Amino acid sequence: MGIMGTILLLATEAHAVHSELAEGAAEGGFGLNIDILETNLINLAILVGILFYFGRKVLTNILNERQSNIATAIQEAEGRLKEAKIALSQAQEQLTQSQAEAQRIRKSAEENAQKVKEALLAKAAQDVERLRQTAAADLNTETERVIAQLRQRVVAQALQKVESELKGGIAENTQQSLIERSIAQLGGQA
Repeated sequence: MGIMGTILLLATEAHAVHSELAEGAAEGGFGLNIDILETNLINLAILVGILFYFGRKVLTNILNERQSNIATAIQEAEGRLKEAKIALSQAQEQLTQSQAEAQRIRKSAEENAQKVKEALLAKAAQDVERLRQTAAADLNTETERVIAQLRQRVVAQALQKVESELKGGIAENTQQSLIERSIAQLGGQA
């Protein structure tokens, strides 16, 4: 039987006792003639006593259950807090790793840029040197070509002058000096 059944049983018995007392007084036997207001106070006192007796256990059980639920909720909250702290720690660690990785990538990019810059400068220096050598070779070739042309002109002009002198005739003393020179050269060789 539940709590409500027990309360109803006690209330029924209290009502029966009250009815018997009222009947006994009406029959002239032993009984109390109690006023309705006093009867209600007795019933109320019995009801409060029953509620206090049984309600204390129920209330204690309800409070214990509530306390248990609150303790469980607190433990769950503490567990979620620990998980959140762990997640925060992991996130901070990942952030630190990400920052270190970003720094490494930045440093690597700067080093690569420096290497490319140096390679480009070296290539440009080689190209400039090659152009200088090509220009110097072209200049030497052009100089040699101009010198060869000048020689050809000088030789052509000298031949032209000699031909014109030969056509005009050689003077007697010039012929004599040529012959003597030729003889001297022939004699010097022998």
